[in-house]
Amino acid sequence: MKLIEYHRAFLDDHVNLNGARLDLLESRVESIYAALANDDTLGPAVGDYIRQGSWAHRTIIRPVNVGDEFDADILVILDENPDWEDDKARYITETLAALGRSAYKDMAEKHTRCVRVIYKDDCHVDVVPYVERDEGGKIINSKTGEFESSNPAGFSDWMRERDDIAHGNLRKVIRLLKYLRDFKGTFSVPSAILTALLGERVFALDADARYADVPTALKNIVSDLDDWLQWHETMPTITDPSCPDVTFNHRWDLDRYANFRNRIHSYSAWIDDAHPLAPTSSSPTARLTRPGASRSGRGSSGRTSRRRSRRPRRWSPSARRRPRPRTAAPLWSR
Repeated sequence: MKLIEYHRAFLDDHVNLNGARLDLLESRVESIYAALANDDTLGPAVGDYIRQGSWAHRTIIRPVNVGDEFDADILVILDENPDWEDDKARYITETLAALGRSAYKDMAEKHTRCVRVIYKDDCHVDVVPYVERDEGGKIINSKTGEFESSNPAGFSDWMRERDDIAHGNLRKVIRLLKYLRDFKGTFSVPSAILTALLGERVFALDADARYADVPTALKNIVSDLDDWLQWHETMPTITDPSCPDVTFNHRWDLDRYANFRNRIHSYSAWIDDAHPLAPTSSSPTARLTRPGASRSGRGSSGRTSRRRSRRPRRWSPSARRRPRPRTAAPLWSR
């Protein structure tokens, strides 16, 4: 049973950040921006600001536990300063100094690529200095003192395109997986990587059927992610969809990748079990075979693949199973 209304209610009641908190976030960001723009020292160099990450992608979720903070990122455009060429970390330290001369003096702290403004027990806003150059936008790594490529508008446009293909259900699937990550604590993956991995698993082929509603999109996107992860036994290069020369691998590690791979394998099987046996189109990912493995699940060495055997994608009388309870427990309770 799909339980479409159940998924909608669960998103509304437990996962989505409510409108009042989003409005408050926008008000807070405007105040932070005003403090920077009106600063006597940094203000003349301040341009506009750009939403980034989950706030821009509409995948932000409410904190799972009381007292936890949700986060939002903004990039504040700063004029390039030739005097800081040999000490690019100044873009961050000067942003911190400007906030230190404002009402945010006791709320701001320096991080590697941003200044974080903390609203205790509610949220924090990461303020990322952003410099537009002829070769593209740059953020600053204060540890290395160097520029790093970034294309927040491009990432948001890419996310919007993938979500449109999925009929608006990609962002809901991402929210559900982020909630599962935070609630269960059985795997750890940065939100940017999770967004890229899930978004790359959305295909235009048979999109009307494969992403018709939230439970169907959840089943197919997670299944395709599982296929892709089982193809890659060790962590592959994970590229920023909007910056081909930028990778996200420095934000993760091999152990966390391996654990994520194993957990998604289990969760995908549980989703398949909970989803009704209905005609679905085989995904592009499922049509591939891992290197060194045959369709029978055995590689050239003759050892059995760790990849699980999936039931037929298309319904047939022989594939019928005994009915399951219609109120199957959701993943976050397993």
